[in-house]
Amino acid sequence: MKKFPITLGIALAALATGAVAQDQETVGAALKDASGNSVGEAQLTQADDGIHVRIQVTGLEPGEHGAHVHAVGRCDAPDFASAGGHWNPTGHQHGRLNPQGQHQGDMPNLTVAADGSGTLDFTIPDATLRGGDHALLDTDGAALVLHAGPDDYRTDPAGNSGGRIACGVIG
Repeated sequence: MKKFPITLGIALAALATGAVAQDQETVGAALKDASGNSVGEAQLTQADDGIHVRIQVTGLEPGEHGAHVHAVGRCDAPDFASAGGHWNPTGHQHGRLNPQGQHQGDMPNLTVAADGSGTLDFTIPDATLRGGDHALLDTDGAALVLHAGPDDYRTDPAGNSGGRIACGVIG
């Protein structure tokens, strides 16, 4: 068996696991419910095609939950209203199916299994974490919010997705 130099082995392992190159910034968000209990985490990574988002949760009610990036980096319980509205630097309406949409912070629903766990992987196209006219991490930051119900992908301003059940400040 041929042996590879350690650096090549590490590089191959990183590629196999989907790791991100060192020059691509990654920031996180610790998701908490209204009682302050940890319910998951999110990672947002800058890539050439936008911001890659990975959300992993546990202990949530099974079913579909709206998932959105909100415009303010605050998560004051119990209702997380401090996170403001959806991140919408381009001034569109809400919804992936809305002909007038969509907010840049609109994402697909997060599906939570019967055991309370769920994962969502999504890319926010043409978005940046820092720099440019519409950077996510501006002076007031941003937050990731999960809602009680599913997003209908068309109703402005939040897709009729119900109350905010979890929130995490990004960065």
